Amino acid sequence: MDCIFCRIISGEAPGEIVYQDDEAIAFRDINPQAPTHILIMPKSHIPSIAEVEDYGLVGRLVNIANELAKREGVGERGYRLVINSGPESGQEVPHLHIHLLGGRVLGRLG
Repeated sequence: MDCIFCRIISGEAPGEIVYQDDEAIAFRDINPQAPTHILIMPKSHIPSIAEVEDYGLVGRLVNIANELAKREGVGERGYRLVINSGPESGQEVPHLHIHLLGGRVLGRLG
């Protein structure tokens, strides 16, 4: 498969995995934009948030992100969750994922 995230999920490519269960996986971003930068995603290949059919899955991914924020020590200070959809949004890998960013003051959006 050409998807780098699917290759990390299958163990064909390296990744610093920080969480994993039957449906989801989370690993550190190889190009972090903040001291804490973790990607949380379903193990099943869903190209983007626009193609989600099971919105309960999205809720589970957000719950995992919240738990990881606490574990990483950014839960109390604040963190950002980002989901990009499509190439014009900055989504570089077409596999649904949530960015957990924290550990520094993040700039305002907009």
